[in-house]
Amino acid sequence: EEPCHLTQLLRAIALGALLGPLILAQSPKTQNVILVMTDGLRWQEVFAGADAALMTKESGKVTDIPALKTAYWRDTLQARREALMPFLWTTVARQGQIFGNRALGSEASVTNGKNFSYPGYNETLSGFADDSIDSNDKKPNPNVTVMEWLNQKPAYRGKVAAFAAWDVLPYIFNRDRAGFHVNAGWEPFIVTPMTPQLKMLNVMKAQLPRVWPDEPFDVLPFQTSLEYLTNKKPRILYLSLGETDDWAHDREYRLYLDAARRVDDYLKALWETAQSMPQYRGATTLIVTTDHGRGETPVNWKSHGKEVPESKDIWMAFLGPGTKPLGERSRIPAVQQNQIAATLAALLGEDYTTAQPKAGKPIRDVLP
Repeated sequence: EEPCHLTQLLRAIALGALLGPLILAQSPKTQNVILVMTDGLRWQEVFAGADAALMTKESGKVTDIPALKTAYWRDTLQARREALMPFLWTTVARQGQIFGNRALGSEASVTNGKNFSYPGYNETLSGFADDSIDSNDKKPNPNVTVMEWLNQKPAYRGKVAAFAAWDVLPYIFNRDRAGFHVNAGWEPFIVTPMTPQLKMLNVMKAQLPRVWPDEPFDVLPFQTSLEYLTNKKPRILYLSLGETDDWAHDREYRLYLDAARRVDDYLKALWETAQSMPQYRGATTLIVTTDHGRGETPVNWKSHGKEVPESKDIWMAFLGPGTKPLGERSRIPAVQQNQIAATLAALLGEDYTTAQPKAGKPIRDVLP
């Protein structure tokens, strides 16, 4: 005798209750991740815009103060920060979440205790601090990054790529072991097929003046990453930018602010390009952060490291289909740099902390 329609309905509901969580776990809203890091960009500018105390000749080598104020100074901090980073504050802050405004009780910090680049990149990418990493020397990272771990899985193999200004990033990713494209510094990027844009970018790397021996201007890794995104369609794309740190070390506040403004332009371009492509539209999460903070005063703002304790303070932002639009976070438990790797994996439905127990736990608030 055929079961009645009510019995069939009850069975279907019961089966859905059992399989529903499994189906959701197998089909996360985020299918792709773009992770962007901009070196040493202070949380103070991110959340309050240009700093009047640094818009001087003495503190920031500013020679045309009126012109700088026209570009970046506004009467309120909300207007100032939007003038500096409009995409971050008109799109990410409205549709995603931003952590790290200590003035509102939202703390984000590194845990490595060193507060400089290699330890910060390792902590971000591997999910834990490593005391043995105590310099910026070009030594292969003994730790497996979350991107290398993902690239080992069939679903991501060959669909992971990293581009960076700083020529130490290939060592931080341990490129020879990692097994995916890592292009950084002044080295040409060779991939099959080569597009006219990639060929021209390689020409520019070879011929442009070298202000810093270890990295070019950010436009080169950015444009390379954008071209790769458009043509190769990776599931995990990493971009590291360096000018915000370089100009700060040089105490060039105008150029530091200009670099931060360009970072915002690059974020917008990456996001809008992704949303224009079927693979990425509505299925991509953008994560933005930094490797370390900087000093707070007109004297030490250009510096960071163990001797500048406040340079442990960072910021991070998330925008994507699985992240609730909670905006600028306030009065919440602190988050840490070592949580980013597991959060990236969890957004994709992957459990990184079981594979790497030393890694920080995912940030629950940005997950579905």
